[in-house]
Amino acid sequence: MSLVLGIDGGGTRTRASIMDGDRVLAHVEGGSIKRLRVGQETADGNLRAMLKEAFAKAGVTRVDAACAGMASSTLPGVKEWLNAAMQEFGAERTEVVGDEVIALDAAFKGGPGILQIAGTGSNCIGRMPDGSRECAGGWSSRLGDEGSGYWIGLHAVRRALHAYDREEPCGILERVGQIWGTKGMDELIDMGNDTPGPDFAALAPAISELAEAGDAVALGVLNQAAADLIAFVLLVRGKLRRKHGLVEEVPVVWIGSIIGKARIVREAFFAGLKAAAPNMPVGQTEVNGIEGALWRAQQMAKAAGK
Repeated sequence: MSLVLGIDGGGTRTRASIMDGDRVLAHVEGGSIKRLRVGQETADGNLRAMLKEAFAKAGVTRVDAACAGMASSTLPGVKEWLNAAMQEFGAERTEVVGDEVIALDAAFKGGPGILQIAGTGSNCIGRMPDGSRECAGGWSSRLGDEGSGYWIGLHAVRRALHAYDREEPCGILERVGQIWGTKGMDELIDMGNDTPGPDFAALAPAISELAEAGDAVALGVLNQAAADLIAFVLLVRGKLRRKHGLVEEVPVVWIGSIIGKARIVREAFFAGLKAAAPNMPVGQTEVNGIEGALWRAQQMAKAAGK
């Protein structure tokens, strides 16, 4: 049986598992290893602490293969850093891919399908049976990522400021001030414009709570987030049909806390896709990205005869 390591590096947390065949020897969680989010030193410390814990829990000193998936894998130096760390901890074969790759493989094991990511950031990827891909969104927090946690937090504050100008009732600014620890409007604005800025994605749960309580501005933000996520899926579906001759519907799956935890977004997302494409299968439960990382590591081990 092959001994493999899988890593799922999300925007806010990282997970690692070591498996021997179909048996999980260890599963651990740690802080973010996304350098853009926490800095290089913190990311490296989080990675090494997590790997040390995983190997200690598994009671092993090496693995046949390891795969790590994370959103910023294409940035300069990231793949080299992750590969070197995994090899240092005893991985004979390693690869680093995007978080969308391990999520696709968790759901489809190399096969076709559409994945909507909606967590700290957002992205939609469709894959054909021959491996060709089409995407929509995912252009970073500043330039895109509509429907993501960051987008929800940022645009909730923006729309709340417009409501403030119009003297309309809205509880968002008060709640954001409590979360950020600011006193008064000037301090809140300074905080929002600071560099590096505050964690807008961390505001998403509070915006969801306000929407559930009937805040019209918060509800409008969540409805727009759902509409954007629906539009991404339908855009990718259309590209697969137009550019690759897709005829039959391929399944849609999703990953991320915005669809997973924000009820208003989730229900609108499912309802919108059902209305637009009644025969398109849509997964009701979240994909577990680390399963894709482990599957890919197993394929590497098998290819090497392990």
